[in-house]
Amino acid sequence: MNKYWLVPLLLSPLLANADASSTITLASDYLFNGVSQSKEDEVIQVSLDWLGDTGWYAGGWVSKVDFGDGTDFEGDIYGGYKFTLVNNVTLDIGVSQYTYHGDDVSSEYNYAEAYAKLGYGHTSLNFWYAWDYFGTGAGHGIVMLTHTVVLDDNWSITLGVDHSMSFDSDKFEWESEDDDYTHWHLTGTYAIHSWSMSLGYESNDIDSYADSTFLLSISTVIDW
Repeated sequence: MNKYWLVPLLLSPLLANADASSTITLASDYLFNGVSQSKEDEVIQVSLDWLGDTGWYAGGWVSKVDFGDGTDFEGDIYGGYKFTLVNNVTLDIGVSQYTYHGDDVSSEYNYAEAYAKLGYGHTSLNFWYAWDYFGTGAGHGIVMLTHTVVLDDNWSITLGVDHSMSFDSDKFEWESEDDDYTHWHLTGTYAIHSWSMSLGYESNDIDSYADSTFLLSISTVIDW
């Protein structure tokens, strides 16, 4: 039994009076930091989240994937704690476990990741670190900066840039002799009631995995 599957169980007493919600998303692609996880096919993604009144939270998320080797399903769990440092500055720290399914080799990709997210108003600076990235044994880090401009009650625009890097190029490289890459996106979102629709333009400086592309998604949130 993987120890990270215990996260929701350990947090359950703290989440007894938590708010629960699900998000259902239909997207034109599953892009993970600009790299398609579904061979540029459309996907359905579903999450289930619990948020306690003390800042503790836990959740799970599933999506279709296509790695070309029979792997066709991703299931993740996560848990953490979000709190206010001072005024409008927040810190969110937690751990995620990524799991993959569909073929005998799929579970070899499983890995855990720790994260810290620093927020100030509509700006966020996020960090992720995996010590066995995608089952390769390589250390891997991601740094992301995003800023959202709220235009009115319904419209917003988000600009984000992130940098992914392998710390063990002998175990994992994004492409030959290239152990890092940069991805950016510009996304417009229209939200009304529990529904939102986003259209974004995404690009990166890596050749092997993805080209510049548009990403369209429609989501709805269901409160439990």
